[in-house]
Amino acid sequence: MRAEALTWARGRSWPWRALILLYVAYAGFRHLADSDYRSIFSGITFGVHELGHLVFAFFGAFLSVAGGTIAQLALPIAAGALLWSHRDYFGVAVAGGWLSMSLADMAVYLADAREQSLVLLGFGPDPEHDWHYLLSAMGLLEQDRALADVARLAALMLLTGSLVVGAWLCVAMARSRPAT
Repeated sequence: MRAEALTWARGRSWPWRALILLYVAYAGFRHLADSDYRSIFSGITFGVHELGHLVFAFFGAFLSVAGGTIAQLALPIAAGALLWSHRDYFGVAVAGGWLSMSLADMAVYLADAREQSLVLLGFGPDPEHDWHYLLSAMGLLEQDRALADVARLAALMLLTGSLVVGAWLCVAMARSRPAT
């Protein structure tokens, strides 16, 4: 796979990709450090989260509530899979960064399950707190912060890995360009 990625990188333009990667790094680390931070990915993630509730509504209450989170994690995974199928390795790295931001946002919501202090948006005047409902149903409400910490750690690891791969690809692209 390394050889295939290096072949893909040969002759490709790296400067604009490096700028995208810098934005993904900035936004990703801000998502992890500041629960109120919103990036260009946040609106897409929120819209897909809400759509997920509607899509999964046909499968009962539990999956309807879980569907928001399922959808918000599934979309960057699907984007990464599509980019992978086209052998766009840099795009896969960006999709990994997006997934890490989605996980970081999920962790904020998850950590609030007991307190329920976040201002919620939804389809009705008094939206239900997804994670309070889900963790209560599974008998895990007392584990909300520990589970959020696991999600944050996964987000950090995924972001770091995605940035390393993206930077490696940018360096490979820069090295493969003919000298002018």
